[in-house]
Amino acid sequence: MERYIEDYQKRRLTERVDIITAVNILRSQGCDQDRLVEEITKVFYVDLDAFNEVVMVA
Repeated sequence: MERYIEDYQKRRLTERVDIITAVNILRSQGCDQDRLVEEITKVFYVDLDAFNEVVMVA
């Protein structure tokens, strides 16, 4: 998946519901579990602790 956004354009993802939504969108587009963090951080600043909690549960 080719995505590139300038750092100043990135939105912060700190709420679990927002992270879950982003993860679900990436999965629906065929993103592998191993590449989720790589793909999501291309587009967003992510609270990685919350991201890991979401991915571990899902």
